[in-house]
Amino acid sequence: MDITAIESTFRPAPDLKCSAAAGGMVATAFPLATRAGVDMLRRGGNAVDAACASAFALGVCEPQASGVGGESNAIVHIDGMTIAVDGSSRAPGRVDISSVSKESLSVGYTGTSVPGTVAVLGHLHRRFGRLKWNEVLEPAINIAGEGYEITQLQHSLQIRELPLFMKIPSLSGARYFLKDGLKPFETGELFTQPELGLLLQEIADFSPEYFYTGKPARCIDQDMRANGGFLRSDDLGNIPWPVERTPITTMYRGLKVATLPPSSGGRMLLFTLGALDRCSPALIAEQSPETYLLLAEIFKTAMQLNEKDTPHPNYYSSEGDIMLSGISADKSVRRIMRKFFPDAGGETTHLSVMDCHGNVVGITQSINLVYGTKAAAEGLGFLYNNYLIDLNRDDPGHPHYFKPNAPSSSSVAPAIIFHKDSPWMVVGSPGSQRIFTAISQFLINVIERNMTIYEAMKEPRMHCSVNNLISIEADRFPAAVISRLIEAGYEIDKREPWSFYLGAIQAVLKMQSGNGFQGVAEIRRDGTAEGI
Repeated sequence: MDITAIESTFRPAPDLKCSAAAGGMVATAFPLATRAGVDMLRRGGNAVDAACASAFALGVCEPQASGVGGESNAIVHIDGMTIAVDGSSRAPGRVDISSVSKESLSVGYTGTSVPGTVAVLGHLHRRFGRLKWNEVLEPAINIAGEGYEITQLQHSLQIRELPLFMKIPSLSGARYFLKDGLKPFETGELFTQPELGLLLQEIADFSPEYFYTGKPARCIDQDMRANGGFLRSDDLGNIPWPVERTPITTMYRGLKVATLPPSSGGRMLLFTLGALDRCSPALIAEQSPETYLLLAEIFKTAMQLNEKDTPHPNYYSSEGDIMLSGISADKSVRRIMRKFFPDAGGETTHLSVMDCHGNVVGITQSINLVYGTKAAAEGLGFLYNNYLIDLNRDDPGHPHYFKPNAPSSSSVAPAIIFHKDSPWMVVGSPGSQRIFTAISQFLINVIERNMTIYEAMKEPRMHCSVNNLISIEADRFPAAVISRLIEAGYEIDKREPWSFYLGAIQAVLKMQSGNGFQGVAEIRRDGTAEGI
């Protein structure tokens, strides 16, 4: 890795997809959310203040991906400490597996877990923030009241999801998020959310606890009772404060990578990087058909191992995790090499913030499927999540089995990369199971191929599932790559260039070869990177 080449050839762009700054950097999936974080830095806030402001703002201007009805997970480096903040939601106390089908959990009210985003952001701000709580929520409140212009991406997603919005008997999601409650907004039309703005103002005036024990909790309880949902005020009253956990780490080409422990997808990311670290750098860097076959095999193996042995987050120890021990990576790489290279050598949203004091925050938050359950909280203006659809329905001994108070499972994997014990980069992505593969490919492009973070983000992507299905931006890869994957027994799922499906990198870098910060926001989505 040539860190000087990576950093020195970076050039800011007028569209703010990549930016440079001297005093701090914010990268998010929406311009107004980025500006919310930058505003906190300008006011003297730290990275936590900026991240919380951006996260609340994303819930307003990117409702298809996150909001106060969802959950958030974070990795934080502050005052020399690195902390994983587990904001996994939990099942309500009245869930009953016999009364619902898996299909019914995706649309409507029954699939909603206890939302954790407000608790997570409140906890982060209370523990580490500098600015006042109401200052942090001010940008989100203003955006909700003043509105923002619907993007082409949001217009397209509303068209795609329209039939599901209309399946909800109450039409609550359609009423709040579609034009006149009937049709998609056109690109460029102003979209305001006055009821959500009032809710955020009340949370700002009182506290995070107010959302769970005050009037909003009573409204949610009434709404759920009227529409057959499981969530009640007593579930909310047992506030889902996040758990601070020890991050899990691995070494990759001499760099330390820290990410979230279970129940996140962090161990799949670290297994992938650990396996790549045992492969020839030349093979990874050359971008040949064999390179992408190797990646597919490693991605598939990571997912298979994670499914085979899913640890309970409260009883997890990285010391006993064979996925992180190196033994499993060694065996997997040797098996792949013997099979394919006998002659070779060994969705959701994300934001990233760094400040001038060395503090780093990466938050990945979601309402699960696009526009969540398509049902909105009556009188409160936010969409419910549908995390219960991801719970296990087959094995009562599984840590995420569908039962009362079960913790949700997650694929998020925000990561901090350290260079000589100092934070160099923070990166994350939405995309469900595509999260760890998107981040892995981004890091490969930077670390193995000496690309700038902007060039690395723009490179074509692929994803391999456990059933040998490869989703790939086919038109952006050489035909020889596709042919080699088919020859190896993979089925090809051709995705459009710059596919929304294949993740969205938001990354911030603190220069090691000079001074200042660099940031990138995914070209496949609506975001920007800006600094001070």
